[in-house]
Amino acid sequence: QLQASGGGLVQAGGSLRLSCADSSRTFSNYHMAWFRQAPGKEREFVAAIYRNDDSTSYADSVKGRFTISRDNAKNTVCLQMNSLKPEDTAVYYCAAKISSGIITLVTLYSYWGPGTLVTVSS
Repeated sequence: QLQASGGGLVQAGGSLRLSCADSSRTFSNYHMAWFRQAPGKEREFVAAIYRNDDSTSYADSVKGRFTISRDNAKNTVCLQMNSLKPEDTAVYYCAAKISSGIITLVTLYSYWGPGTLVTVSS
């Protein structure tokens, strides 16, 4: 089971760190990612980290501001979010997939946490 935490209310320009703990699988076997969903919008890719070499991928909208990392010993993946903007407001979900393929594609992820709300005020 994936459990995300760390969401909250922050002013524009501020920072938050999201964490996701995975308690029910061999964490190191999975690609891990963060997605987000704003009200009235579809769920979108934010960042991902590969299982093999910890290489990363980011959505253009967060590149340079967000950093994804993983700790296989602790079965956790984190998303450090800096320089937050009001448009970053959304429910953030961590997700895991074991399959290969496009790492940004939401439909390829089999395991999802319940999400944590991030609100950025202007």
